[in-house]
Amino acid sequence: MKRRIIHLLYPAIALGLILSVACAAPSVPAATTPPPAPSPQVQAPPEEPQPPAEELPQFPMTVTDDLGRKVQIDKLPGRIVSLAPSNTEIIYALGLEDKLVGTTDYDDYPEAAKSKPRVANYTTPDLEKVVSVQPDLIIAEAIHEKTALPAMENLGLTVIVTSAHSMDTILYDIKMIGDINGKSRAAQALVDSLNARIQAVTSKTDTLTPEQRPRVLYVVWHDPIWTMGGNTFTDDLIRMAGGVNIFSNDFTESRVVSLESIIEKDPQVILVSGMATGGDLIYNNIMKESRLSGVSAMRNNRVYKISDADLTERPGPRIVDGLEEVAKLLHPEIFGTVNSK
Repeated sequence: MKRRIIHLLYPAIALGLILSVACAAPSVPAATTPPPAPSPQVQAPPEEPQPPAEELPQFPMTVTDDLGRKVQIDKLPGRIVSLAPSNTEIIYALGLEDKLVGTTDYDDYPEAAKSKPRVANYTTPDLEKVVSVQPDLIIAEAIHEKTALPAMENLGLTVIVTSAHSMDTILYDIKMIGDINGKSRAAQALVDSLNARIQAVTSKTDTLTPEQRPRVLYVVWHDPIWTMGGNTFTDDLIRMAGGVNIFSNDFTESRVVSLESIIEKDPQVILVSGMATGGDLIYNNIMKESRLSGVSAMRNNRVYKISDADLTERPGPRIVDGLEEVAKLLHPEIFGTVNSK
């Protein structure tokens, strides 16, 4: 009987052992979904600097142009005619291109200027075309003073004239055009930027001794040789870049000069214009001129072609590009060399 009871208890004992083992076994953790990886923080692109907010000027206003004329501007111009490529460059630099309704055949910068209506060659505006575009403001150049300017005034057109004889005058013209057209703050910002770049050059050249300033001949044309004298922004640019224009004290504006006078003044650097498309033509003819072979610039291989004549011969915002290039040509030991293009 006792043996039978033990036999009956075996299944219960076995079940207890199984349960005890199961309870003692470590529990398997439930599967969990890993937390999502943090998404990378996307940086917002930097905001482009906004042009300074403008305040419209009070009209009528009176401005003094480069000829010393007092010109009354009755209202904010909405339609502008530019009669010089340099004036067109200023207009674009100030963001006034939408108002530009007439240009000259030579206005080629920026590229968009080429698509603007043509109302003039460089010296002679077509008055019928000028009148047809109904300008509120015409920005002429000194070359128009004797004939075109009186004709436009007789038609009752509002005309200001630019005539830059120095780097300062170029900056004044930028500010004048900006003031008239409700872009005073943009014009001041541009002038400040250009002035900072000018001072970056002159801060290094103002301390040069006369002996450290090379004598410079600036060649505009080769047959005959045409150069720039004093009272020109080109003369001013050469001075700021650390050189001395050899004809600065001989005459003003531009003039033909003799080979004999060049040889006598013995330029140490010759800068050759790339006037129009004749840059290589002018440079090659100067290099082939045997009578100049003895001047210092030729003997020391210091005859340079300006990369783009418009940088040194157009009185607009890019004139500072020209200053920086000429400074490198005259003083590579200070400013480094010009990058070849």
